[in-house]
Amino acid sequence: MSATERPRTIVTVTLNPSVDRTVEIALLERGRVTRATGSGIHPGGKGVNVTRALLANGHDSLALLPVGGADGRRLVELLEHDAVAHVAVPVQGETRSNITIAEPDGTTTKLNATGERLLPAELDAVTARLLEVASAGDWVVLCGSLPPGVDDDVYARATTALRAAGMHVVVDTSGPALNAALPAGPDLIKPNAEELAAAVGREVTTIGEAVEAASELRAQGVGTVVISLGGAGAVLVDGEGVLAGTSYAPEVRSSVGAGDCFLAGYLSARDGGREVALRTALAFGAAAVQLPGSQVPTPEDVDLSAARLLSPAELEQALGNPVD
Repeated sequence: MSATERPRTIVTVTLNPSVDRTVEIALLERGRVTRATGSGIHPGGKGVNVTRALLANGHDSLALLPVGGADGRRLVELLEHDAVAHVAVPVQGETRSNITIAEPDGTTTKLNATGERLLPAELDAVTARLLEVASAGDWVVLCGSLPPGVDDDVYARATTALRAAGMHVVVDTSGPALNAALPAGPDLIKPNAEELAAAVGREVTTIGEAVEAASELRAQGVGTVVISLGGAGAVLVDGEGVLAGTSYAPEVRSSVGAGDCFLAGYLSARDGGREVALRTALAFGAAAVQLPGSQVPTPEDVDLSAARLLSPAELEQALGNPVD
């Protein structure tokens, strides 16, 4: 098969992956012994979650990640058990382990480890494998926090190189790494309200302020800004204007990974146009929060009727609504 005939795929890159352990309890009380009502363990990290959600819904994706130590081996075992397509790059540092405490009302408390140092040679090895598995026309999703030892501009440099090679680039991160990546011109970024506020250096409290902030980020070089706002829905700002939508989840069990599933939904439907993509993203997110831990939705879980887009008149009225 020639390069032009090769099916396009979505490659996710997670530089700081994790083993995600979820404990369900009746109520979190500090300083008390609490018995769990349920527990689970899943492969974790933003890009890993995006790939898991895409594959679970029949879309081609490959997760690229560095792994090391006993938890790194456990992570690979979990990926293999779930038949998640992946490329694991061996590193010296121990893969981190994160803990989520989930309460029945949907409240989640996350305890995220920092992760161990990623050496320059190890980052080079990840980059080399990325250039081997991704081709022109593919979407590459650069996801998550950076481990110690990695410069803040790593996603910026990767975006420049990947776009020059004909790939589409998504950056889903926060803080200095996101700010550094903006001038490199990623095709898409997906901040939440807090990450958006940090990127523009001021509070974002309403839908209208979110639209203004997204427009500022586009002016720095970003193609499309899709803002996930949890219960307040989502907003898309691109060269065609502004779209907004909401979704309904009758029961919220865990918000862990819901934003990653939201992004997976968007990418899975991008060829259908911006309206279809945003509505699908909302439906994926709504399905994810109804599942325990960081479990990803399957087609049986995703209900497109749970999501709707706002009309222009509704959007105008919603600009003053809070983002959370």
